[in-house]
Amino acid sequence: MTLKNRISLLVSLLFTILFGLASTVIFVLYSNFRKEEFRDRLEIKALSNIKLLVNVKEVDDQLLKMIDQNSINKLYDEKTLVFDSHFKLIYSSIDDAKINWSVEDLKYLKKHKTFFKQQGDYEVYGVFYDTKDKDFYALISATDDYGKRKLLFLRYTLIISYILFTCICWVLTSFMVKKAMNPLGLFHQKIKNINENNLDTRIASKSNKDEIDLIANEFNFMMDRIEISYQKQKEFTAHASHELRTPLSRITAQIENTIADPATSEKGKTFLTTILSDVNHLTELISSLLILSKIDNNKNNEDNEVHRMDEILFSAIENLKKSFPEFVILFEIEESENLDTALEVKGNKSLLEIALINVLKNACIYSDNKQALVKISTQEEQLVISVFNTGITLSESEQKNLFQPFMRGKNSKGTSGFGLGLRIVNRILTLHKSFITYSIPEQNTNLFQLFFH
Repeated sequence: MTLKNRISLLVSLLFTILFGLASTVIFVLYSNFRKEEFRDRLEIKALSNIKLLVNVKEVDDQLLKMIDQNSINKLYDEKTLVFDSHFKLIYSSIDDAKINWSVEDLKYLKKHKTFFKQQGDYEVYGVFYDTKDKDFYALISATDDYGKRKLLFLRYTLIISYILFTCICWVLTSFMVKKAMNPLGLFHQKIKNINENNLDTRIASKSNKDEIDLIANEFNFMMDRIEISYQKQKEFTAHASHELRTPLSRITAQIENTIADPATSEKGKTFLTTILSDVNHLTELISSLLILSKIDNNKNNEDNEVHRMDEILFSAIENLKKSFPEFVILFEIEESENLDTALEVKGNKSLLEIALINVLKNACIYSDNKQALVKISTQEEQLVISVFNTGITLSESEQKNLFQPFMRGKNSKGTSGFGLGLRIVNRILTLHKSFITYSIPEQNTNLFQLFFH
C-alpha cells in the first residue's frame, strides 16, 4: 500500500471512529437525560396526587374525579396508585393500564424513599411521602411516548449523519491527501526515470520549504555530486583509453613488421602471432570503451538529422563483411503503407551504424552457421529491425543480464569477445529513445528486435 493510500485510510478511519464514538456518547447522554426528565415528571405527578390526598380527610368519588381531571393528558397511558401506611390502596386512577406491584416494593420505598424501574414498555416511579399523621406510598406508571419519539428521531439522525459525513470524509480525505502528495508522486516519477543518460535531472522545489521541498533540495545536491563523480569517471575512461591506443598501435605495427621480416624464425612468428592476437583484443576492448564514452559525451548533443535506417543498415552490412567476409547476412523487408515514414529516424548516423554492426556481428558469431537474417517491418507506427540466427539460446538468468557490461553467456565458449557489444547497442538505442529486446521464437532460434520511434 502506498503512503498516500495509507494516510488517507488512517485519517478516514480516525474520523470514522471518533465520529462514531461522539454519536454514541450523544445518544447515550440524551437517553439518560430523557429518563431523568421523565422521572422528574413522574415524581411531580406522584407528589401532587399525594398532596391532594393529604389535604382531604376522606377519599370519595368526587376527590378521585378531581385528581384524574387534574392530571388528564399529562402523561401517556398513565396509571397511578396511592397506598396508606398500612399498604392499603386508597387511590387508583381511572386508566386501564396496570402496575405490577408487591408489598416488598412498598417496603423498599419506605427504606429508600424512591425507586425508578422499567416494566416492559412502561416506566414506573415510586415515592414514599412521610407526614406527621400518616405515611403514603405512590406508584405511578406511564410511557414516555413523546420522549421516545425524540430519541428515535435522534438515533436516525445520528445514523444518517454518520453514514453521510463518513462517506464525505473518505472522499475529501482521499482527494486532499492525493493533492497534497502530488509533488511526491512527481518526485517519484522523476527518480524512477533517472539513469546514466540523464543524471542532469533535477527536482523543482517551491519556496514554502515543507518536507517535500527539503527532500527535493537534498536530492538535487546529491545528484550534483553523483553527476560530477560520474563525469570524472567517464572522462578518465575516455582519456585513458585514448592514451592507450597510441602505444598499442605502435606495438601492433612493430609485431606485424617483425612477423613479416624473413629473418624471423617460424617459432618466433608463431609466438608473435599469439601476442598480436592478444594486443588486437586489447585494442578492441579500448575501442569499445571509447565508444561508450562517446555515447555519454553526446547524450545532450544528439544529432537531430533525419536518416533512413535501411541505408544505415546496408552500410553496416557492407562494413561488417569487410572485416568478416565469411559472414552471410540475409535481408527481408515487409512492405507497408507507413514504411517510408517509419524508416526515417532522427539521430547520430555513426552511432546507429555501430549499433547495427554490433547486433549483426553478435548474431553471426553466436550462430551455428555464421549466418543471420535481417527483417525490416513496422509495428504500431514503429520501425522494427529483427535479427534472427540459429544456435544455442540463452537461459532466463542470462537473459536478465544480457545488456549488462562484460556479460557473456554459456554459448560464448571458444568465441572471442568482451561482452560489451550488446551493452553498446543498448546505450546507443537509449540515447535515441529506442530499445532492443531478446526472445526465443522457436527452438534453437535467437531473435533480437530493435524498435525505433
